[in-house]
Amino acid sequence: MKSNFNKYPVVNVQGSTCTVDWKNIAEQLTREAPQTIAIECYPGVFLEEIITSAKLLNPELIINTTEAMKTEDEIAAMVQKYVTDDPVFGYISPLELEDYFDQTKIAALQNMIGDLNGRAVVVGPGATLLCRQPDLSVYADMPRWEIQMRYRKNTACNLGKTNYTDSFAYQYKHAYFVDWRVCDRYKKRIFAACHFVLDTTIPLQPKMIRTDVLLEAFAKTVQQPFRVVPFFDPGPWGGQWLKEVCDLDRSQPNYAWGFDCVPEENSLLFGFGDDIMEVPSINLVFFQPEALLGKQVYEGFGDEFPIRFDFLDTMEGGNLSLQVHPLKEYIKEKFGMSYTQDESYYMLDAKEDAFVYLGLKENTDPEHMMNDLVMAQKEHIPFDAEQYVQKWPVRKHDHVSIPAGTVHCSGADSVVLEISATPYIFTFKLWDWGRMGLDGKPRPISLEHGQNVIQWDRTTSWTEKNILNLTEPIAEGDGWREERTGLDALSFIETRRHWFTKKVVHHTEGVVNVVNLVEGREVIVESPDHDFEPYIIHYAETFIVPAHIGTYTITPYGESAGKECATIKASIRTEMITHKVLN
Repeated sequence: MKSNFNKYPVVNVQGSTCTVDWKNIAEQLTREAPQTIAIECYPGVFLEEIITSAKLLNPELIINTTEAMKTEDEIAAMVQKYVTDDPVFGYISPLELEDYFDQTKIAALQNMIGDLNGRAVVVGPGATLLCRQPDLSVYADMPRWEIQMRYRKNTACNLGKTNYTDSFAYQYKHAYFVDWRVCDRYKKRIFAACHFVLDTTIPLQPKMIRTDVLLEAFAKTVQQPFRVVPFFDPGPWGGQWLKEVCDLDRSQPNYAWGFDCVPEENSLLFGFGDDIMEVPSINLVFFQPEALLGKQVYEGFGDEFPIRFDFLDTMEGGNLSLQVHPLKEYIKEKFGMSYTQDESYYMLDAKEDAFVYLGLKENTDPEHMMNDLVMAQKEHIPFDAEQYVQKWPVRKHDHVSIPAGTVHCSGADSVVLEISATPYIFTFKLWDWGRMGLDGKPRPISLEHGQNVIQWDRTTSWTEKNILNLTEPIAEGDGWREERTGLDALSFIETRRHWFTKKVVHHTEGVVNVVNLVEGREVIVESPDHDFEPYIIHYAETFIVPAHIGTYTITPYGESAGKECATIKASIRTEMITHKVLN
């Protein structure tokens, strides 16, 4: 059946237009007649493109902010305790952008600007720091997924460095634990005061909008259901399902991941007239946190989006790595994160022989298991997972919970809709079946971290009772029924599945909802009070319903009219927030 999955969802903004092309952007900025222009840049923005284009502003002086930064050696020493020597993990940095600059260098450049008769343009991270009070400021933003693509192509470097050729794994770790934290803090401080926002995600095709217009677009977005822009990535165990269902490039060997709701790294597309502007979707969380998340969720988590939906495709592929996630206390102590990665596997599709590894077998000896894992890693010999880890058959629409500390792994020939808390890189791989990554190198194994968090009492009997297919009926009505599924009592995420042939009424209950259509070709999401335009959702698409919306309905639509559909909905258990996050 032909895919109807929308890979490029757009939030249309009526009555506004953006400025396109460097020539037109320069003309608009020049009309403001500024003496000093600060173009603040998020890491990953191509500074040379902006510096070259800034010449259209006819400046007397162009300054790259790197000229005022501390030396690379000084910056490397400053960030090392947060980057660490671990191949995968670091520690969340508390640094501020000001820490990267040499105050003597800043003073010298500020004096140079002050002595000018003509225009000065300052470009780069910290541009607004160098200009005491710029006449005009522009924020050049960049989505994290595009930054990662630039790392892979060796065209981007980390903040304050010129490490273009460092490994992707190092650059990503550096950005996750340091750069993005530092620059997000600064963005939140200055964004609203900037006059314009610049999108240079597509090189040489810039788009610019007034900041107040973009902030208004954020305010409108949280008054309706919306989707972020999904992205997809191959992997050593990847499958073929996503190619067909999401209409992806058939020439790729596989797709392992589909990130359909990870606002930290996804983009938002805004339609301004005939033009589409791309911005990081995390900005919506930063600048509309309470309307999006709900008051209690915002108070508990801050301006972070706590729920993550993604696809894991092993159809005609291989097993995921055998793995475990850190306990709450461990992730806070070792990595500076305030909450951990409790998760679940919703089986979106599965072949007849599909399975998951979940929990340990009865009477598993921790010392024997860890010794065998160490030997497998050192001697490059197979680890007999089935000797220690329980293997369970799974079918389409099964839902298994995976609280932190539980050994687990999804097997080949299935498609998982992973519903989890958001600290998404904290996977301690225990065994990766002896295979290499796509770069031809062994994938990092984290046995020491894993050993420290494995809950050895989560054996077969415990797993079956507490986390395996916890489905129970909740309510039913004319043409619909509701079930609680999936996540266990330890998790702060609640999941509900609805089967329906007719309209179903939902309510956000004051917290953000994340929903995926797990059965049916298409449905329509509507407001009973016509507070937002009807919104069409297709099979496997994830959409976000802001807490602010309240009541909404979902009805089979189009090809699915009169047929049975199903959604899986995740929300935050507000009664768990204090227990799980703040304590």
